[in-house]
Amino acid sequence: MTENALNKAYATLKGSLGQRIWQSDWFEVSQSLINDFANVTMDQQWIHVDPQRAKTGPFGTTIAHGQLTLAIMGHLPSPADTTTGAPKIEGQKARINYGFDKIRFPSPVPSGAKIRTTSTLKRVEIKGNTIEQVTELVVDIEGHEKPACVAESVGRIVF
Repeated sequence: MTENALNKAYATLKGSLGQRIWQSDWFEVSQSLINDFANVTMDQQWIHVDPQRAKTGPFGTTIAHGQLTLAIMGHLPSPADTTTGAPKIEGQKARINYGFDKIRFPSPVPSGAKIRTTSTLKRVEIKGNTIEQVTELVVDIEGHEKPACVAESVGRIVF
C-alpha cells in the first residue's frame, strides 16, 4: 500500500460526497430468477413462486423476495463498470462489502418488472489501510413512483 494512493483516493471520494456515483442499466427481474432465488434460500412462499395463486393475492402477481433485490442491487451493470458499477480507484487491491446501516423495502418488485440502482456517496473515512464509504443505494422500478429498496451500504476499499 502506498499512503499517497490512499490519500489521493480519499480526496477524490471526499470531493464526490452527495453526488451520484453511478446508475445501473435497467434489469428485468424474471420469474425464473425469482424461482432460482427461492430454491437457493428455501423460501418457497406462494407470493414469490405460484403465479396462479398470486393473481388473487395482495399484489396481483408474484413478487421478488426483498432479499433478492438486496442481493443484486449493487451488482447491476452500469456504463461505468460492467461488473459492479463502481468506479475504479487507482491503487485499490480489493473492495469489500462491510454491511448495511439501513435497509427498507417501500414497494415490492413484480415478476417481469425492470429495476435499476442509483448510488450516491454519503460518507468516506480512512480506517487503517482502507477507505470506508457509506453509499445510499436506491432501487427504482420502471414505471413505479415508490422505490423497491433504499439502503445505506457500507463498503471498504483496501489499499
